[in-house]
Amino acid sequence: MNTEAKPISEISRRATNILFKELGVVDTIRFLNQFSVGQGDYTKQREQWLGNLSIDDAISQIKDNKT
Repeated sequence: MNTEAKPISEISRRATNILFKELGVVDTIRFLNQFSVGQGDYTKQREQWLGNLSIDDAISQIKDNKT
């Protein structure tokens, strides 16, 4: 067991290479993208999309779309 801490850049490089070998390039990129930080302010954007939509209104809309 190796207890010496390596630089995070080395760990990231090695881990990415392992993922490429095991998963392939496309699936590795898909996997890594789930950990990337998004852009913008979700809370402000959500308010623009939904306005003052209540939970009851949202449930009604969902039920209406199921029929």
